[in-house]
Amino acid sequence: MAVDISPKNDGGVLKEILKEGEGDELPATGNKVSVHYTGTLLDGTKFDSSKDRNEPFTFTLGQSQVIKAWDIGVATMKKGEVAMLTCDAKYAYGKMGSPPKIPPDATLKFEVEVLGWTGDDISPNNDGGIERYTLKAGKDGATPNDGSLVDIHLVGKYNDKVFDERDVQFTLGEGEASNIIEGVEEALQHFKLGEKSRLKIKSKYAFKTIGNAEFNIPPSADVEYIVELKNFEKGAETWSLEGPEKIQQAKLYKDKATNYFKAGKYSLATKMCMKAVEYLDDGTVDDEISSERNQLLLSGYLNLALFHLKTNDHLKAKGACDKALALDAKNEKALFRRGQALLALTSPEEAIKDFEAVLKIEPKNTAAIKQMAICNNMIKQNIAKEKKLYANMFEKFAQADKQREEEILRRQPDVMRGTLGEWGQEEREGGRDATAFEKENPNILMLNANGTGEFKNM
Repeated sequence: MAVDISPKNDGGVLKEILKEGEGDELPATGNKVSVHYTGTLLDGTKFDSSKDRNEPFTFTLGQSQVIKAWDIGVATMKKGEVAMLTCDAKYAYGKMGSPPKIPPDATLKFEVEVLGWTGDDISPNNDGGIERYTLKAGKDGATPNDGSLVDIHLVGKYNDKVFDERDVQFTLGEGEASNIIEGVEEALQHFKLGEKSRLKIKSKYAFKTIGNAEFNIPPSADVEYIVELKNFEKGAETWSLEGPEKIQQAKLYKDKATNYFKAGKYSLATKMCMKAVEYLDDGTVDDEISSERNQLLLSGYLNLALFHLKTNDHLKAKGACDKALALDAKNEKALFRRGQALLALTSPEEAIKDFEAVLKIEPKNTAAIKQMAICNNMIKQNIAKEKKLYANMFEKFAQADKQREEEILRRQPDVMRGTLGEWGQEEREGGRDATAFEKENPNILMLNANGTGEFKNM
């Protein structure tokens, strides 16, 4: 029996199931769906068939790549399901039709078989790291944003075995504190209220190269979650707040950052601190609260530098110090932490300048004095290494030059061998034969060898 599945219940799309599908999953907007189909007019005239071509047809659901009736009808079908879709012209090709096969205002019938689909890629970089498969569509409307308080039920699976099942409420962006992986947090920003979806999550958005001992998840493991968004309260958007409200939000996130840092959750501390800075560093704060804003912003950058140093992200630590020093050029903490970052980046000559600046502000800063000693020691070691490197380099150059000279000498002719200095008949005056003495002593030059008697009395 055909059922009206058109959004307005106007009879525009009727669906009759010819063969039941598998499971409970339905394709969702953004999924790439593969189908076989046969299209006919109401009189039974066939105008198109993927089966005749023996080539499945693939399209992205909900992206208007096909007629409206298909986007509506296929979204209600399970894998393996076969259904007959009867499509009114306004959900098909309308008043124009599609000449020459489909006349104007034509009602069409499609027998559609859903072969399968790939998930909706909702990963931040569209790299296939998070795929969503909708089990139950949510209500149209808003979706959670970063900072929203969400109430969810989740089931985590690895190799088809459940490792985590619970109801949990947490603030989006702080899921790590509740052992919620990044992939689930990213996905929830695409969920609608009441939605239930299966998520296939690659390791880079899950437990990464570390794994999870509590859940018995090995390093670099891909996992699945079934997540239902039961309720949520949206977080405040930066653009929607006035100056004093931004100050309050920044203070809230600053306190969270401090608490997470004390608890050893450095990644969360950094994230909260960055959100505090985001509320302050948008250039729209009123003059009357600019002093408080600048002080909070300076504190935020100083904390960011500390957090980055703690996680060995020295380049970002230096960047945070640069921004702090733009607000207060003689800030002792900013100079000291930038010096630490530069030292870790093996730039002792630059680092020592910051520690010297610290001592100009506070001559008794023993920590800066110790850091200067480390800088000087590193500089000396670098100079020694350079000397050794250059000495070895010059030695290698000298050895190479010596080898080249020896090679040149080896290629020179030996004047004591060959025809030079050896008396052959062609070298004697008149071409005479060698004497017995000359034959016995070929390398001795006979001064009177021309037989003239010259040098006779010498």
